[in-house]
Amino acid sequence: MVLNKLLQLFGVGKKKKKKDSKKKGKSINPVSQVPKDEPECSSNISSMVKEGHGSGNEDHKSFNQFDVVQDYSDHHYAKTSPGKTTKDWAKTIQNEWKLLQRDLPESIYVRVYEDRIDLIRAAIVGPAGTPYHDGLFFFDVCFPPEYPRCPPKVHFHSSGLRLNPNLYESGKVCLSLLNTWLGSGSEKWGKSNSTMLQVLVSIQGLVLNDKPYFNEPVIFSSKEKHSLGYNQTAFVLTCKLMLYLLHKPPKHFETLIVCHFHERERAILEACRAYASGMVVGSSVMDGRTYLRNKCFAGFKKSLDAQTELLAKELSANRLHALQLKREVDAADKTMSTS
Repeated sequence: MVLNKLLQLFGVGKKKKKKDSKKKGKSINPVSQVPKDEPECSSNISSMVKEGHGSGNEDHKSFNQFDVVQDYSDHHYAKTSPGKTTKDWAKTIQNEWKLLQRDLPESIYVRVYEDRIDLIRAAIVGPAGTPYHDGLFFFDVCFPPEYPRCPPKVHFHSSGLRLNPNLYESGKVCLSLLNTWLGSGSEKWGKSNSTMLQVLVSIQGLVLNDKPYFNEPVIFSSKEKHSLGYNQTAFVLTCKLMLYLLHKPPKHFETLIVCHFHERERAILEACRAYASGMVVGSSVMDGRTYLRNKCFAGFKKSLDAQTELLAKELSANRLHALQLKREVDAADKTMSTS
C-alpha cells in the first residue's frame, strides 16, 4: 500500500524520543531560540553551503509542532457552524489530537482550537527533491458532525495560485483519502481506520511530490519534458506563495514563518540562482542535470529572476524581523534571570 509506505517513510506510528515531548502544550511558547544571524541552508542545491551552514532544522526547536490556541477568526471554516454533535464525535476528535501530538513528522505543524475542536490548521514543509522544497503550505480543516463516518473537509491556502493538479486556486484539495479524488479500497476514507494524520502525510508525500505533472487524471503526453516544464511553473508559484506568506502569515504561525524563512533564506536564493542558470528544478548539484536552453527555458528564467529579486528583498526584511525577535527574547530572559 502506498499510504502505508508513506507512513513508514515519515516515521508515523513509531515511538518518539523523549525530547519530542516538548512539542506538547496548551499554548504557543514564546520564541526561545531564533536561528543564527546567518541564514542556514537546508536544500540539496549546494552541498558546500549545506556543509558550512548546518542542516536546517533549527526552526523545530523554536516552535511547538502541536498546540492548542484560542483565536480562529481567520480560519476558512470559522463561520461554519459545527452543527449537532455527540459525545462520541468529541471523543473521536480528542483521539485525533492525541495521535497528532504523538506522531507528527517533524516537517508538519498543527494548531487546534480550544473553543472550536472541529477546526484544525496545519502547515506542511515542502519535501526536498521536489519543486516545493523550502516552501510552507497551509491547510484549514473542519471535522463535520458526521465525522468519522465521512472524511474531514480540507481547504488549501492557495493565495489564488494553482501550483499542483490536486490543489486548486479555490482551495479545493483533491485526494482519494478525502473522497475528492479517484480511489478504491484503503485509498479512500474509512471510518474505522483513516485519520487526520494520514491525510496530512498523504498531502505531503503524494500531492507535493517530485513529478506533480503526473498527478493529472488524464495525461495526453508522458514525455519527461512536460513534467520538467510543470516543475518550473510549480517552483515559480511556490516562490510567489512564499512572498504572500511573508506579507500575511496565518494566525498562530507567525513565529514559524519568520524562523523558517530566516533559516532557509540562503537555501532558497541558492536554489533560485541554480535553477535560473539551467539546473533542473528539484535536482542536486551531484545530478548535474540541466535544461535545454530553448524558448520555454528563457520564459522560465525571466519569471524566476523577477521572483528572486522580490524574494531577496522580503527575505532580507524577514531577517531583520528574526533578529528583532531574538533581541526581545534575550531581553525577556535577562529580566527573568534577574527577577
